[in-house]
Amino acid sequence: MTEIWCVEDDESIREIEMYTLESMNFKVRGFEDGQSFFKALDNSRPDLVILDLMLPDEDGSEILHRLRSTSATEDLPVIIASAKTAEYDKVKNLDSGADDYLTKPFGMMEMVSRVKAVLRRTNRKKEDKIEKDGIKILLKRHEVFENGHQVDLTLKEYGLLKLLITHPGTVFSREEIMDQIWETGFYGETRTVDVHVRTLRQKLGEAGKHIETVRGVGYRYHEAD
Repeated sequence: MTEIWCVEDDESIREIEMYTLESMNFKVRGFEDGQSFFKALDNSRPDLVILDLMLPDEDGSEILHRLRSTSATEDLPVIIASAKTAEYDKVKNLDSGADDYLTKPFGMMEMVSRVKAVLRRTNRKKEDKIEKDGIKILLKRHEVFENGHQVDLTLKEYGLLKLLITHPGTVFSREEIMDQIWETGFYGETRTVDVHVRTLRQKLGEAGKHIETVRGVGYRYHEAD
């Protein structure tokens, strides 16, 4: 179920936002300030955030900046919901990475419509990339990043990583990897798979530990708990 978090210090506004979204079959959590919001982010991540600008402990614009400056949340969809109506405030926050801007007071059905529109856009973006355990693969650009740092992979290393990370927990034998990455049925040189795995692990740094050896069988990608 799609999960939406509402960060709003006005309890009456927060409750009606949450009630409306729940009635539309979204899973919803509410937060009255930035501190409780970031504490919850340590353990889980929503699909979208509706963020007020005028919060008691930390300005919503600063929260947006923190989200966009952190690799784990840089792509987290955010809709600003604020009583600030000046064009400057709207442009400033949209340029800072907000996905949309709702001006208070707004209708609840307008809010739901904006939420659905942003989710559609971000879901299309998700299809173009893979993100797991600090590894990001931009599929259309054939680029790989490890905790924000670009990793230079050969074509075979890229194919090997993509195969394993898209099938977490599945053990691939060396012969299966040769078949799918090298596209050959000749299994006499499967040691080349071991060499590529070793190099791939080294290039991925800390994230390389997720590529596990299954003794006597082959390799698999193990997701973080």
